[in-house]
Amino acid sequence: MRLTVYTDYSLRTLMYLGVRGQEHLATIQEIADAYQISKNHLMKVTYDLGQLGYIETIRGRGGGIRLAMAPEEINIGGVVRKTEEDFHLVECFNPESNLCKISAECQLKGALNEALKAYIAVLDSYTLADVITTKDALANLFGITRN
Repeated sequence: MRLTVYTDYSLRTLMYLGVRGQEHLATIQEIADAYQISKNHLMKVTYDLGQLGYIETIRGRGGGIRLAMAPEEINIGGVVRKTEEDFHLVECFNPESNLCKISAECQLKGALNEALKAYIAVLDSYTLADVITTKDALANLFGITRN
């Protein structure tokens, strides 16, 4: 299973904001600089994370973004489900475009589906808090000064 860049950037944004802390606002440019990724890509990601209720955006001078809930309340599996377009690991997972000749008798689809469920189940067992336990080290890598 490979996550899209969109999901990767969504998770990275949440991690950055989790390390930054809910009492501090961050900017999209700040996050883009920390990861050395495109600000334009992050603009859509942050907008969508706001629509999903994961982050809060504050407009105006001195504005920015922050987590809308505690890191313990943000489930990694839930974020992945909401940010991935689909989970079509192979052609036959998409009934609308499946042209595979062996689909009716293929046993691989079942095995892959079982693996996908296990993958998501593992992600469901983690929260954002679980993946940012080394906040000071991460803050140092991000160039964030923590109080």
